Amino acid sequence: MTEDATSPTTPSEAVTPEAITTADRHLPVLLDTCVELLAPALQHPGAIHVDATLGMGGHALAVLEAAPEAHLIGIDRDPQALELARERIARAGHAERATLVHATYDEIPAVLADLGIEAVDGVIMDLGLSSFQIDTPERGFSYVADAALDMRMDTSSQGPTAADLLATLPEAEISRILHVYGDERFARRIARRVVERRAARPLLRSGDLVELVEQAIPAASRATGGHPAKRSFQALRIAVNEELEILTRALDGALDTLSLHGRIVVESYHSGEDRIVKSAFGRRTRSSAPVGFPVELEEHRPTFTPLVRGALQADPEERERNPRAASVRLRALTRTRTAERAH
Repeated sequence: MTEDATSPTTPSEAVTPEAITTADRHLPVLLDTCVELLAPALQHPGAIHVDATLGMGGHALAVLEAAPEAHLIGIDRDPQALELARERIARAGHAERATLVHATYDEIPAVLADLGIEAVDGVIMDLGLSSFQIDTPERGFSYVADAALDMRMDTSSQGPTAADLLATLPEAEISRILHVYGDERFARRIARRVVERRAARPLLRSGDLVELVEQAIPAASRATGGHPAKRSFQALRIAVNEELEILTRALDGALDTLSLHGRIVVESYHSGEDRIVKSAFGRRTRSSAPVGFPVELEEHRPTFTPLVRGALQADPEERERNPRAASVRLRALTRTRTAERAH
C-alpha cells in the first residue's frame, strides 16, 4: 500500500508536462491560514504531518517549507494526482521528507500502522474535487467538456461510474442523490427524465447529461444560479466516490491519531461535508459529563479545543482571485488531552 516519494514513476503513470503546469497554476484555498494553524505543532525533530487529501501537493509543499523538521505522509485516492504530487515534491527538493500512499483518507489509521507510526502532529483534509481532476476533461467531472460519465476519483478501482449509477439506480434514489448531495430543486424532474431516457438508450457522456438537465429545468430557473447542470454533477460525483460516508469514517480516525498538542485542519466546500465536520469536532470539544453532574471529572473533559471560532471563510480578495474559495468553510482543532473518553 505504501509508496515512497522517491520511487520511480512507471511509464504508464508518467506525469505529462501539461499536468505539471496545471499543478503550478493551482491555488490552494486559504493556504496561509492553513500553514499558520498547522506549523506550530510541527516545529520539532520527528514531527509527522498527514495530508489526507494530497491532490497536487499545494498545501503539503507549503507546510514542508514552513516546518523544515517535519516528515509528510501524503494520502490520495487518485493515482494520477499522487504521481503529479510526487513529481512536484521531488522538484522542490523534498522527496526524502515525503512518503506518499495510494489510499482513501478513511484509511489513515491503517496507513500509519503500516508505516509503524503511532501518532502524528498535524492533519489536513482539503475536501472535494481538485483542480487537476476538473482540468482533466476525460475524467467526466466537468459539465463544460463532453467526456465519458466516469467521475471516479480512483480510476484504478472497480467501483461504479456515474454512468453506471444513472443506468441502474431506481428513480427515487437518483432523485434523493440529486436533492441531498446537490441541493437540486428539480431533482424529481431530472430523475424522471433520466429513467425515461435510459429506457431508449443509456446516458454515457457528460454532454448527454448536460442536455437532459437543461431540458428538465424550466427556462426561468436556468437563467440564474450558474450552470444548470452544476448541482447534478456535484451530486453524482459525491455519490460515485462515497465522499460523505468516507468523511464520516475518516474524521474520528484522524482525530484519534493526533498526539498531544497535535492539530487538524479541515476545509469543506459542501454543506453536507461541513455538517459532518462540525458534528465530529463538536463531540471532541464538549464535556461528556452527564447533564446536571455536579463536578466535571477528568475523564469527562474535552480532548480537543477549537483553534478558530466557528468556521472560517475566505475573504473577498481571495474569492475574487480563486473561485474555488467562494464556498470554503475551514474548521480546526488542537488536542489538549490524551486520555480516552467516550465520543
